[in-house]
Amino acid sequence: MSRFWSPLVSRLSPYVPGEQPKIANLVKLNTNENPYGPSPKVLEAIRAEVGDGLRLYPDPEATALKEAIATYHDLKPAQVFVGNGSDEVLAFIFQALFKHDEPILFPDVTYSFYPVYCGLYEIAYSTVPLADDFSIRIEDYRKPNGGIIFPNPNAPTGRLLPLAQIEALLDANPDSVLVVDEAYIDFGGETAIPLVHRYPNLLVVQTLSKSRSLAGLRVGFAVGHPELIEALVRVKDSFNSYPLDRLAIAGAVAAFQDEAWFLQTRRAVMESREMLVEAMAKLGFDIVPSAANFIFARHPGHKAERIAAGLREHGVIVRHFNKPRIDQYLRITIGTPEQNAALLAALAAELGT
Repeated sequence: MSRFWSPLVSRLSPYVPGEQPKIANLVKLNTNENPYGPSPKVLEAIRAEVGDGLRLYPDPEATALKEAIATYHDLKPAQVFVGNGSDEVLAFIFQALFKHDEPILFPDVTYSFYPVYCGLYEIAYSTVPLADDFSIRIEDYRKPNGGIIFPNPNAPTGRLLPLAQIEALLDANPDSVLVVDEAYIDFGGETAIPLVHRYPNLLVVQTLSKSRSLAGLRVGFAVGHPELIEALVRVKDSFNSYPLDRLAIAGAVAAFQDEAWFLQTRRAVMESREMLVEAMAKLGFDIVPSAANFIFARHPGHKAERIAAGLREHGVIVRHFNKPRIDQYLRITIGTPEQNAALLAALAAELGT
């Protein structure tokens, strides 16, 4: 610990992102990136933006992007907030909406950035255990709280909470904000965005990193009641007035304008997921039902850590979380058919089947 650190820094337990390997030719199935590239229209829009205009600051309001998102989801621009990836949007949410007397609630198995933000912003929280099948039990959230947040589908499990249950949770918590983090919603779920018209305490967060294949561009957004959005804007403009650059704005707008590409690649990932689930079940894996672009699986006869290490020796990397309740599970990103075939071959070799 440095003597120059602020006291808070020494108490932080930072988030550990998935490995971005430096070794070439690995089958990379550990960070839930889309195996298919972005729309050609996105690349064209980015190229068109490269020029002398880069000497100028971008639009601090990202007006064109807010309008594109609003149009796509039948909203008003005042209901949309955009940021430098959904992680930054979430950081603003924790600062703007979750610092209350009561602790906020989120699942005990969930996105591990949530407790990190609580530590950074000194927010009290309480984790709510998932059921034995890793599903969220909404009745467990019917208690005093300073806010509720969870991914849907949840991460790293991939389990989906039906929209009717989200609405019931909103009805049960009218005096606190519910944040639904929909990073993976496009791979098998129904978005809660239409509910923002009826619930002023609902905020829905999405990203362009997954289903829009733009993890490298860093674009996320939140939608909700204008009063919630204004709180986020006040934090943003006290931190960084220009979170999205010109290339990101142009590329993100184009992504929402190419629905055919979005539907094509989304469908390909979902079809590959079902084939991979079937093939891994034949190898003896137990797989949690997934509505995401990854699966969460365990093998009753082999330790997860050893399987992950063995896969790496075959040039395939997956994610293993050495944490309570899930230390025998692997989170495996859905790849291209070729990548999935390489994974299955490596698994068969490792398991000796």
